[in-house]
Amino acid sequence: MSSNADPKLLQSMFEAAVAAADPMRCMASHLPDLPAGKTVVVGAGKAAGSMARALEAHWKGPLEGLVVTRYGHRVPTRHIEVVEASHPVPDAAGQEAAARILAMVRGLGPDDLVICLISGGGSALLANPAEGLTLQQKQGMNRALLKSGATIGEMNCVRKHLSAIKGGQLALACAPARVVTLLISDVPGDDPSVIASGPTVPDPTTCAEALAILDKYELQGHAEAYAHIRSGMHETPKPGDPRFARNEVRMIATPQESLEAAARVAREAGVEPVILSDCIEGEARDVALVHAGIVRQVLKHGQPVKTPCVLLSGGETTVTVRGKGRGGRNAEFLLALAVALEGLPGVHAMACDTDGVDGTEDNAGAILGPSTWARAEKLGLRAREFLADNDGYTFFSRLGDLVVTGPTLTNVNDFRALLVR
Repeated sequence: MSSNADPKLLQSMFEAAVAAADPMRCMASHLPDLPAGKTVVVGAGKAAGSMARALEAHWKGPLEGLVVTRYGHRVPTRHIEVVEASHPVPDAAGQEAAARILAMVRGLGPDDLVICLISGGGSALLANPAEGLTLQQKQGMNRALLKSGATIGEMNCVRKHLSAIKGGQLALACAPARVVTLLISDVPGDDPSVIASGPTVPDPTTCAEALAILDKYELQGHAEAYAHIRSGMHETPKPGDPRFARNEVRMIATPQESLEAAARVAREAGVEPVILSDCIEGEARDVALVHAGIVRQVLKHGQPVKTPCVLLSGGETTVTVRGKGRGGRNAEFLLALAVALEGLPGVHAMACDTDGVDGTEDNAGAILGPSTWARAEKLGLRAREFLADNDGYTFFSRLGDLVVTGPTLTNVNDFRALLVR
């Protein structure tokens, strides 16, 4: 990694983006009033442990509960149990945690309060297959969806219709207790029904829509799951259902707020920030081509902003896996960007997942500079070949340009910054 000031500025922007979504900093102002009855805390997601810790720090009354987070993301808590399970493919630990959560909220009364802590990753971590399905069948469908190129909204539409806890069904188990959901958004558009497959909010999607997604990506081979959805017999609760009337959703951190925090760091450094969007979706390599086009427009025409500037974006891209390489969507984005720019002078870039894990690897993402292309060629690393094999991790690892943070204990999805001088 280059030792000059530009990579350090990118790192500072990423750190500011992550810090803006730290539950300890952003939770206190969103807490509900103490209930007349008891307070039970449940939840799931990559940030579930840190959210539980923050809730304990700010809550003024008694509480108890259970949340499930990804392996390696547990933090110490006093009253709320934190358990770990697998992500992005569910496992038996997540299934057991989901069963325990459902048992914990059943039998509550109207004076009781359920605080549900939800963040990205909760879909896989709350693994409670619908009646008639097995965990193995859900695992198979999850793996297929992850490789298909489906968007997060499409994946979660299917997941909700294969579950007995997602798509509002957790909230129904809590009734007649009041449910207040505290959310950290990791999805384009910040839709509560998509984040972690919306376990506490009504589901506007249908079995018919889920079936169309499976047909679109040719996933009919998963016969049991396909037949379950095709039957239409296990529809999720819909908007307008009176059982949700007393419930409330509060968004405590969003991708936009994190991008704005990064923009402030850039501005303080004398670099003009432009937030392109907080909700970009699509194939990572296609998104890279669009970003490269904007970079060239800046350099050639001074539009939409003159240099020095930084182009910031968030959202969740996808990767249709065709090769056998390693790496997540952020490494894929940067590798495609390297191919598109071919060492264009004056451009540094970073792409990282704000949870600290790019796909299933040990890096948050990677960093790219004007010298990346030439250094790679000198080492015999052909970027186009690595891109064809979906092997961004190996490419940037050999260059020493991976960004490794460890789990950040929050998650507002992808962070991309392209610094243009």
